[in-house]
Amino acid sequence: MDRPLLSLRSTLVFLLAVLAGAAAGGLTALAGDSTPRSVLAGLAVAGLAVPFFNRLIDSDTTTVRPEGPAGTGIAEGENHG
Repeated sequence: MDRPLLSLRSTLVFLLAVLAGAAAGGLTALAGDSTPRSVLAGLAVAGLAVPFFNRLIDSDTTTVRPEGPAGTGIAEGENHG
């Protein structure tokens, strides 16, 4: 098997979701709630974090260039002449 199971982007999204869930569960446990409630809070945050980080780490690689003065479409500092 030459190719990885998950892409780098997917791995990062899942890692960040797990870290967010662990932090939420740990903070809930430190707040004095019971263990099952802390686990449920961590799982809920991890489940909500996956689509959040998926949208945050967008796969679109297009570069947006800033518009120049007066909406000319030429960025400041570019020399087209």
